[in-house]
Order: sequence, then C-alpha cells, then structure tokens
Amino acid sequence: MSGAAGMTGQDAGRLLRLAPAFCLPFYAEAGRAYHTAAHVQAMLDALAERGVLTDTLGLAVWGHDLIYDARGTDSEARSAERFGAWLESQGAEGELVAEVRRLIVETEHRAPPTDRAAALLVDADLGVFGAPDAAFWAYERAIRAEYRFVPWPAYQAGRTRVLEGFLGRAVYVTPEFSGLEGGARTHLQAAVTVLAGARDEVDAQDRWDALLRSRAPQA
Repeated sequence: MSGAAGMTGQDAGRLLRLAPAFCLPFYAEAGRAYHTAAHVQAMLDALAERGVLTDTLGLAVWGHDLIYDARGTDSEARSAERFGAWLESQGAEGELVAEVRRLIVETEHRAPPTDRAAALLVDADLGVFGAPDAAFWAYERAIRAEYRFVPWPAYQAGRTRVLEGFLGRAVYVTPEFSGLEGGARTHLQAAVTVLAGARDEVDAQDRWDALLRSRAPQA
C-alpha cells in the first residue's frame, strides 16, 4: 500500500466513526418510511456479512440517501453534494471525497455500475428485493407511504414501470449478491401482478396480505 493510499484509508476509518452522528438526523426526517437508518444498517450488514464492507463503501452507504425527496429526481446528486461537504468540513482528503460522491451518485440506478465498488453498493441498495417475503412486502408498503401524495392510478403506472425496469435486466451484478436473484425476481413479478390486478389501493393491500399468508410457514 502506498503512503497516500494508507493515509486515505485511515481518513475513511476516522470519518466512518463520525458519520452516524451527522447522518442520523437526516434519516429520521418526517416523511421517510423506508429510506431510514434501518435501510442504512441493512446495507452495512449485507456488505459486512459478505466480507466486502470497506470504510469507503461504509461512508457511501451512510451518505447515499442523506437527502430524500420523493417529489424530486436529484436526491442522489444532492446527497453526494451535502455529504461531500460534510466530509470536507471534517478534513477529508479530496480523493476520498470525490470517490464517496461518485459512489453515492451510482445509486440512482439509471445505468449499470461502473466498477466493482459501485456494483457492491448498488447490489446492497437493492438487497431488499431478495429479502424474505415479509421484508419485501413491508418495503412495498413503505415506498407507497413515501409516495402517498401520488394518486393511486398514477402510482400504479409509475411503480409498475420501475419494477419492470428491474425485471428487464439482472437485478444483481456481483457474485456476492447473485444468490438473491431468484427471490428478487419472484418478488418483483409478484409486485407487478398485484399492481396490475388491484382495483384500488385497499385491494392492493389485501392482495399483499394474501401473498404473505400463502407463503407463511405452516405449523
């Protein structure tokens, strides 16, 4: 390891220890149902369990949803800017700030990840798709809660487009997360089916509940 790389690594570790105190108030803001500290912790756990959590990735996880505006389209860019500004205020090296900002923007999910670090971050961000049934359907409910201001017919159409976009490609791109692919595709297809068949939002909730009951372990 070069001297510069070693210093950057030490810098990232120091900042990662400071990040929760700065970030947690953002993740506790009103209007968040899924994009909370629990989502951050789930990502950190998923990366750690697979032995791929680095300090730099940890910083990107903490910063990636710092700004969450369901009415906007630039939350990731704003998160990268705000978190990067905090890193700079804490004396972070420019190379580290630039890398964390780059990784945060990758979680827009608008294009394939550009390298392995970005791929791991993006896969962890989508880990809920391949989570157990209860976690996935809780996620679908939480996303609807964050978009409560959108009338149900418009939400049906928009959410279906999003889910079908993920179904149109491999959900996960790293070998560490590939084991979630089958479950994720099953969940995504089921969610699309619910949205397509639901008469209204109450009917959709009933269908989600029925799916959970049908897949619950039998005594």
